Amino acid sequence: RTIGDRIGEAKASGNLGNTLKILGQFDEAVVCCQRHLDISQEQGDKVGEARALYNIGNVYHAKGKHLSWNMAQDPGYLPQEVKETLQKASEYYERNLSLVKELGDRAAQGRAYGNLGNTQYLLGNFSEAIAFHKERLAIAKEFGDKAAERRAYSNLGNAHIFLGRFDISAEYYRKTLQLSRQLKDQAVEAQACYSLGNTYTLLQDYERAIEYHLKHLVIAQELGDR
Repeated sequence: RTIGDRIGEAKASGNLGNTLKILGQFDEAVVCCQRHLDISQEQGDKVGEARALYNIGNVYHAKGKHLSWNMAQDPGYLPQEVKETLQKASEYYERNLSLVKELGDRAAQGRAYGNLGNTQYLLGNFSEAIAFHKERLAIAKEFGDKAAERRAYSNLGNAHIFLGRFDISAEYYRKTLQLSRQLKDQAVEAQACYSLGNTYTLLQDYERAIEYHLKHLVIAQELGDR
């Protein structure tokens, strides 16, 4: 501010916002991220503007998750305050998405799609969530980003469960399992086995359910995860 560096001030405000978000000070975080947005727009800095929109989305997303953790409920069954917070997150992600499309930034589009999928899932809009996660999946494959691909499969599996499409969920969870093994991520592998066990229980294929729950158990024991 002293040297009149507006872009520098915008970036610093954004960093402050992100830090306050991590500290759980969501309302202060929004103020700082909004300053990042305002200055970026004033300076015609499209990249900064996109980043600020994404960061504000993240603050509302984190706030919504934080509020809903205190009330263990299924996606979709949310108190008004939580719903409004997640809808705000979604709006900012949408604005970010249209801007990064304009900028031709595919990686940023992938991140926006993933987060839109997650917020729509929490809001109980499972069909919308699926559409966004499919976009996320396509971009992850484009970039050969196996970790993002794995997350997209997981999220697609979860959303299909709530639509009662258990067989499709099982397919996605199997792909999650395959990738978690490729990535040598045992905790995620255990989670995928757990999800498959539950899905096969819903499909009334109990032999298979037992098989996956036993695999889950073995990994949990290996990891010493009580």
